[in-house]
Amino acid sequence: MTKNLRILLIAIALVLASDTNARSLNILFILVDDLGYMDIGSNNPDTFYETPNIDRLAREGVRFTNGYAANPVCSPTRYSIMTGKYPSRVDATNFFSGKRGGRFASAPLNDKMPLEEITLAEALKTVGYKTFFAGKWHLGPTEEYWPEKQGFDINQGGWKHGGPWFGGKYFSPYGNPRLADGPKGEHLPARLATETIKFIEENRNGPFLAYLSFYSVHTPLMAPKELVEKYKKKAERLGLVGKTEFAEEEQVTPNSKQKRQVRILQKHAVYAGMMESMDRNVGRVLDKLKELGIDDNTVVCFMSDNGGLSTSEGSPTSNLPFRGGKGWIYEGGIREPYLIKWPGVTKPGAVNDWPVCSIDFYPTLLEIADVKAGHAIDGLSLVPLLRGGQAMKRDALFWHYPHYSNQGGFPGGAIRTGDWKLVERYEDGRVHLYNLKTDPGERNDVAAGRGKQVAEMRAKLHAWYTRVEAKFLQPKTAGGEMPWRPE
Repeated sequence: MTKNLRILLIAIALVLASDTNARSLNILFILVDDLGYMDIGSNNPDTFYETPNIDRLAREGVRFTNGYAANPVCSPTRYSIMTGKYPSRVDATNFFSGKRGGRFASAPLNDKMPLEEITLAEALKTVGYKTFFAGKWHLGPTEEYWPEKQGFDINQGGWKHGGPWFGGKYFSPYGNPRLADGPKGEHLPARLATETIKFIEENRNGPFLAYLSFYSVHTPLMAPKELVEKYKKKAERLGLVGKTEFAEEEQVTPNSKQKRQVRILQKHAVYAGMMESMDRNVGRVLDKLKELGIDDNTVVCFMSDNGGLSTSEGSPTSNLPFRGGKGWIYEGGIREPYLIKWPGVTKPGAVNDWPVCSIDFYPTLLEIADVKAGHAIDGLSLVPLLRGGQAMKRDALFWHYPHYSNQGGFPGGAIRTGDWKLVERYEDGRVHLYNLKTDPGERNDVAAGRGKQVAEMRAKLHAWYTRVEAKFLQPKTAGGEMPWRPE
């Protein structure tokens, strides 16, 4: 059955079965690039950065303290949001197209979201949603895989890899063939917010999906001068100038014990300026919903695609107490800001500690819009949690990253069950076990003393590898050294 025929059959069924009131809810999805869990005030009252608008959203909705990305880098997590599936199912396990090598060759990488996938936008269109995308896409290298071909009526900014780090700019003129330039010197987050606001104004009678995917706060680090100066003065005022910013953390691999610098202090003025610029424009969009009188009819989701950048490429932020950052399967690389506001349903200021993942947005938003997926997905609907529940019927979450990250992260997998997290290294099969409740920084490996638990968790992880047809490291040459393989 073709993709278009599947979508048509879903639409016909839903015309007869869907609840008109549920369908009328608008959806605003805000995704930030490389934003760390500890970067926003609602997660970290001591953060150096100022995020009043994101914090306002947390006060108005539910804040998930154990919200996870499906992968420690961008493209796979973006795929998971769009499809509700683990990216390992289609070998979309690294950023498109990351091919950094190490001791072994990385696993095969699919660098495009298959057109056969029924995306979030396509599913919502079956019940009459107008769909809009603004910003970073990074889900396909050529035009046939860009947002317009994946269910979005309007695309403002999504193209190939699509950011200032691939030929574009953070200040107008942007050099982006899918985004109109603003006034000279305009900061990119403002242009994306302006285009989102325009779409919302034109579709205020809904229902609509507005997907605002900021390029910020990804490198290159570029912020308005006045904001940079503001945060330089703030660092001086707080006595942060001259304090130790980095520490050496041992990255143990079978062949080396190299040291890697990791940021331990938030004080980077340019990064802080990028944060404020992004947050201001989140506020502009939220304010427009109120101005138009549709904020009480709009579900708002907020997330980051991976953890904060703390171990390379300028290392602008600190994720402490979490270990690692972008490119690492430690908590610093996969635990994210994760907020949902559903007016009239979510309790303002609610906090939920249940582990949830980027794969869960798809089934959650489809249930809110009264759409049946009609195909197999991995995520679970969070609607019971949004209605006030504290637990879900899910035994485990899984991660699979068979690559050497640009940030120094090692190829590996992980499973979380309850408070426990098992990390497995793909070069040699070593495992580490951590209790995240007592050791959120993953410093105390207790695997040696809990052999039965390690075996049980590892068996579940390996069974999941089989279900998703996971791929693993390869020898560098024919007949060369073979990497470890799961049993």
